[in-house]
Amino acid sequence: MGRAVSLTLYIHPLASFCHKVMIAFYENDVPFTEVIVDLMDEGAAASHLARWPVGKIPVLYDGERKRLVPETSIIIEYVADLHGGAVPMLPVDPALRLDVRLWDRFFDLYVSQPMQKIVIDRIRPEGARDPHGVLDARGTLDTAYAMIDGQLAGRSFACGEDFSMADCAALPGLFFAGIVHPFPREAANLHAYFERLLERPSVRRTLAQARPYFSMFPYRDAMPERFLRA
Repeated sequence: MGRAVSLTLYIHPLASFCHKVMIAFYENDVPFTEVIVDLMDEGAAASHLARWPVGKIPVLYDGERKRLVPETSIIIEYVADLHGGAVPMLPVDPALRLDVRLWDRFFDLYVSQPMQKIVIDRIRPEGARDPHGVLDARGTLDTAYAMIDGQLAGRSFACGEDFSMADCAALPGLFFAGIVHPFPREAANLHAYFERLLERPSVRRTLAQARPYFSMFPYRDAMPERFLRA
C-alpha cells in the first residue's frame, strides 16, 4: 500500500501566486492534495483565517510534520528540501542561488503585485477606484518588462539555461499581466521567453486547471482566445 500524501495545498484556482507553487510541484511530481478556499464563503474564509490569520493563499500544511508553511517561495524551498526532484528549484552554486531568489522576488513584487493592483481596481465600486494607483502599477510593469527583456538576452530562462523557482514565479505573473497590460512589441526576448514557458507540461497542466474559472477573471474580455481553448 502506498504512503499517504501528507501535503495539503490551500489555493484559489485563479490566483497567480497559487499557480507559482503548483508549477513548482508539477515540475517534480510532488504528491499533494489540493483544497480550494472560497474566500467569499463566510465559513471557508473563517477557517482559513484560523489557519493563517493574514488570510493569504496559498498555504501549505504538512500533515506528517504537523507544520503550516505560508508564502510561495518558502513553500517551494520547503518542499524542494523534502522531496527533491529532477528539476532543482534552486541552484547549488551560492551566487546562482541568490540570482534565482532575486528574480523570484522580482517577478512577485514588480509583475504579480502591480498586475493584481490593476485587476482589483476593475472590480471596485464607483467612487472607490484608484486611477493614480493603477497608473503607477502600469508604470511599474513597463519598467519590469524592460528589465526582464534585458535579463533574458542570451538566456533561455530567467537565470540561465536551467528552469528554476524564478521561472515558476514568472509565468503566472506574466500570464495575467500580459492581458491587463500587454508586453511591448519590441520586447522580443520577453515574448519568446513567455512562449517557452507556455510549452512546459507543468505550466500547461496548471493553466488547464485554471481554465474553467477564467470566466471569473475581471479582464476576461481581454483574454486571448488561445488561452480559453482546451
